[in-house]
Amino acid sequence: MFYGPPPPKAPGTAGRRARHGPPVACADPATWAGAQVTATAESARYGPLAVAAWQRVHQQLTRQSSGWEDHPGPLPVIEGTLIRLAAISAAAGYQPLEPMWLWTADPAADPAQVTVLWQACLRRFDLEHTFRFIKSRLGWNKPLIRDPAAADRWTWLIIACYAQLCLARTIAAAIRLPWQPAIPAAAMTPGRVRAGFRRARQMAGTPASTAKPGKPGPGRPEGSKNKNKAPRHPVGKRNPKPDTHRKNTAKQAKPAG
Repeated sequence: MFYGPPPPKAPGTAGRRARHGPPVACADPATWAGAQVTATAESARYGPLAVAAWQRVHQQLTRQSSGWEDHPGPLPVIEGTLIRLAAISAAAGYQPLEPMWLWTADPAADPAQVTVLWQACLRRFDLEHTFRFIKSRLGWNKPLIRDPAAADRWTWLIIACYAQLCLARTIAAAIRLPWQPAIPAAAMTPGRVRAGFRRARQMAGTPASTAKPGKPGPGRPEGSKNKNKAPRHPVGKRNPKPDTHRKNTAKQAKPAG
C-alpha cells in the first residue's frame, strides 16, 4: 500500500494537515488511476510491456516496520516513485513475466529514468553475475585500500580490465570445459575470454621490454664483515629500569673494611 501526497488543507478547516493522500494499492486496480508516466515498451525476452509510474508516493511507516523501532520523534514521510511493469499479452515465443512493482527513492523520476530503472531490474541477473566475476576473478575486493580516492582508481582499473576482456573476444582462444556449450567468438563471456587470454596476450604484444632474470645477486663475499649495519632504535620504554650492572660492579670493586 502506497499513498500519494496529501491535498492542500482547506481554509478554515480545524486540525492539522493530513500526512497521507489517496492510496495506491498494488492489489487493487481501482486505485491505479493518476499515474504520471504511462508508456508501452518492447522487450526481446518478454514481448510488449506496459509501464506505469506514480510520482511522490510513500508508505505509511509504523514502529513495527523494520529499522524504525528506535527512531526518535515522529516517523518521516519518504517519497519516491512507484513503477509497475507487466506484460501486455502472453505472446508465443516470449517468456512469461509476472507483474512487477518497483520503487525508487527519486520522487520525480521522469520517463527516461523510469525506463532505465525497469530495464536494469530485468537485467539484474546479469548484473549480479558481473559483480561476482569482478570480485572473484578480477580481484575487485582483494586489496585492503584505505583511501577513498585509491578505491575509486582501483574500481576504474577493474572496469577497464572488464572492457578489455569484452574487446578481446575475437582473438582469445575458445577454451571450454566439457559441460560448457560451444559458442561463437562474438558471444563469448568475459570469463571464457579470460580462460583463453594467453593467446590474446601473445597476439596483442606488450610495450614493455624483455623481463630480466629474477635470480638473486651474489651478495657479500663469504668471510667479509658487514660494514653497513642496520641502525637500531631504542624501544622507548616508559619506565626504564635502573642500570644495575654498574651498581654491582661498584660493589665488587669496593675493598672490604
